[in-house]
Amino acid sequence: MQRLTGDALYQAYGAGQRRFSHRDLTAIHLFQANLRKIDLEHSCLAQAYLPYCNFALANLRGVNLTAAQLGDSNFYGANLAEALLAQADFSRADLQTANGQGCDLRGANLSGADLRQADLTDANLEGCTLVGARLEGTVLHGANLRQCNLFRAVGVDLTGARCDTSTILPTGHAYGR
Repeated sequence: MQRLTGDALYQAYGAGQRRFSHRDLTAIHLFQANLRKIDLEHSCLAQAYLPYCNFALANLRGVNLTAAQLGDSNFYGANLAEALLAQADFSRADLQTANGQGCDLRGANLSGADLRQADLTDANLEGCTLVGARLEGTVLHGANLRQCNLFRAVGVDLTGARCDTSTILPTGHAYGR
């Protein structure tokens, strides 16, 4: 994987380049960056600091954003299929209509995130915090929601999702009560 700095990425993006697949961007720092429609497929952005960034309609298939700081960022319509998102902070992020099929969100913080119409089919959300998240129309078929906290989440449809007694429902009660 070719190493790329945050400054080099943003400069190339500003010059019109959009394809940055299979790049090493580990621990980059970009604040409020506009990276709309960027292609970072299978790139590594683990431990990146990217709050308030715009990734709308981006191709992030298979990207590694483990432990990344992505609070208040825009992922509207982004492709996050099969992405590694464990321990990432997506608090208050816009993930409307995002494709997160098969992604790994174990232990991620999605508090207050907007996931309306997102597709999380077969995603692993074990241990996720979804407190106050908006989930109207979110597809959770086959998703692992064990140890998930959905307290005060709205629009939750658990049809086809895998829950157990460690899953905290929007009411604050454990699943199965």
